[in-house]
Amino acid sequence: MIEPDTIKLLRECDAGIKMGVASIDDVLDHVRSNNLKKTLSCCKQEHEKLKDQVQQHLDRFGDAGKNPNPIAKGMSWMKTNMKLNMEESDTTIADLMTDGCNMGVKSLSRYLNQYQAADENSKDIAKRLIHLEAQLATDIRGYL
Repeated sequence: MIEPDTIKLLRECDAGIKMGVASIDDVLDHVRSNNLKKTLSCCKQEHEKLKDQVQQHLDRFGDAGKNPNPIAKGMSWMKTNMKLNMEESDTTIADLMTDGCNMGVKSLSRYLNQYQAADENSKDIAKRLIHLEAQLATDIRGYL
């Protein structure tokens, strides 16, 4: 059952990438530090590169991909805006992004374990996305 697991894993990667890019977009205009802005922008670019790879693989299967859960996306947007309205700072942004990265690593790891029959290319994409999220959380610790 390689194909169904492959498609399911790619869909989850697609949704995770879209959520990550949207989260970065939500905070980018509020960032004060040029270094933090550069770190977030670079991470966004890497997410978009992975998005293209995911889409190429999904296209092979005739699958349109998956959008993030609208409730999760809405809750994330509300949390971001509430926290930034209370205190607009790089510390707040780093805190929000770290929480998001940790949630991304956790969910993607769960999906990687759940869809073990996925092909190696899809697993590799998921692992690179997990690494990207974990690396961002590490890179922005200095702003917490």
